Amino acid sequence: MAKARTGRVSPAVEARPSDALSRERKLDLYYWMKLTRQLEERLVNLYRQTKVVGGLFRSLGQEADAVGSCFALEQRDVMSPLIRNLGAMLVKGATPVEVLKQYMAKADSPTRGRELNIHFGDIGAAGATRGFLGQISPLGDMVPVMTGVTMSFKMRGEDRVGLVYVGDGATSTGAFHEGINFAAVQKCPLVVVVENNGYAYSTPTHKQSAAKFFVDKAIGYGVLGLQADGNDVLATYDVTKIAVDHARAGHGVALVELITYRRKGHAEHDNQSYVPAGEIEQWAEANDPIDRYVQVLRSEHGATDDELAAIDTRIVREIDEATDLAELSGTPDAREALLGVYAEPPAEQPLWFRRDAEAESRAYGQERPESWGTWNADGAKHS
Repeated sequence: MAKARTGRVSPAVEARPSDALSRERKLDLYYWMKLTRQLEERLVNLYRQTKVVGGLFRSLGQEADAVGSCFALEQRDVMSPLIRNLGAMLVKGATPVEVLKQYMAKADSPTRGRELNIHFGDIGAAGATRGFLGQISPLGDMVPVMTGVTMSFKMRGEDRVGLVYVGDGATSTGAFHEGINFAAVQKCPLVVVVENNGYAYSTPTHKQSAAKFFVDKAIGYGVLGLQADGNDVLATYDVTKIAVDHARAGHGVALVELITYRRKGHAEHDNQSYVPAGEIEQWAEANDPIDRYVQVLRSEHGATDDELAAIDTRIVREIDEATDLAELSGTPDAREALLGVYAEPPAEQPLWFRRDAEAESRAYGQERPESWGTWNADGAKHS
């Protein structure tokens, strides 16, 4: 096990946490990675049929880092994903039908059509919820949010850990710095996973940071730093498990860098014209995380073609059933946009503030309550 408190360390070969995983659990890792990829492929088909509302974000080539890292968490822990962490969401308990309904903006999606992709959460008391907190889009902003979440664990004396994902680009933001620095000082039980996939949107890593490795930034914050091959699901699990155990033991923050590669653009609409020729194909042929893991399962754990085919068949069946359910759901009624926004009434007619058109024409602002302080009841402006 890693002993150092700062800097970049690697777990000792003889003490790999993944060695304690049963063969069944290691087959589960294959299931989650393959489910992630196949569910995203289904979303691509729906996107091209114009059934997906908004952008579609792929994690092709990054399935191992999302699945392997989240697999190291306990049920009571809390995780906050990024747009390319569908695999982590699935491991933590999100279902394919929820994800499909979210992307399709269905009325009975987790956010009732208000938010898209995996911007939804289920967080609360340990054991009572699945423990994932939907991300917000600005880069790095979930680091201070999760710092607050994990500080609440510490203050309540709860045996829980929080894990937050950031991309390489987010490490250059003030929110990342302020969040991880505060968490380090307060020794919050927080694990920050930096997914170094080579690009911050279209900017290659070497053009947005002079640091050779992002794990080296751990030294500046005085926290444990760990690094792993993000396309090796077991190596990813190993370093994250060490980081989670470190945080749970009261030693504070750990920063984990997972080196991987984004084989699709920022979103489905991105044609990746900024990527050097042949780079994507090289990663796909020589370093696909699922292909690599299949070789490990076959050579080290005796996995058979029939076993893997049975898992594949199960995944196709589950995605087909989830798609059929999502297609049956309707779109939200426009009036539901007010639900959860105004306490009373919970819903209103469209343009409710313009019902009395004649009164509106007499004086601008008359539809506003006097208590707002901008206009008097007679339409005269306050001094």
